[in-house]
Amino acid sequence: MKKLLLVLSHLGFGAAGFALGIYMLPILIAPEGPDRAALEAASQAALYKGTFRRDLNGSDFLHWGEGEVSVSTTQVSHMGKLSPGPDYKLYLVKGFVEDEAQFNAVRSQAALIGDVKTFDGFALGVPDSVNIDDYDTAVVWCETFSEFISAAKY
Repeated sequence: MKKLLLVLSHLGFGAAGFALGIYMLPILIAPEGPDRAALEAASQAALYKGTFRRDLNGSDFLHWGEGEVSVSTTQVSHMGKLSPGPDYKLYLVKGFVEDEAQFNAVRSQAALIGDVKTFDGFALGVPDSVNIDDYDTAVVWCETFSEFISAAKY
C-alpha cells in the first residue's frame, strides 16, 4: 500500500509540474510588449475600437482578456492584459462571438491576423488580403488547446 501511495503521489506531482510548465513557459519566453506610446499612437490612428472583457461566456479565471482593442487598415493593437498561455492567435470575424462553440461555427470564415506573443498589449499588422470592414469582432484564441480567450466587437 505504501509503494502504491508513493507511485501515485509521484505521478500526481509529475503531472502537476508538467501542467505548471505548460502554463508558465509562455510567460517565461514572452517577448516584451510594445511600449505604451506606440499603443497610444495606434489607438489614435484607429478607425474602430472595442473592448476585451473578462465577463464573456467563454472566458474564465485562466482564459480572459481586458482592455481596449484598436483596429486600423494596417494594424490591430491591444492596450490591456491577456491571461498568459501558449499559441494565441488573433482573428477577425463577422458577428460577435463569446465562447468556443460560437467561434468554431464561424472559424472557416475568420481572418487570421497573426500570433499574439505578449500578454500586456500587442500590435499586429493586418495582412494586405484582409479588409477590416468585412469583419466587426476581434477574437483571441488559443490554437493549441482550442480555448476561447476573449473577443471585442468593434
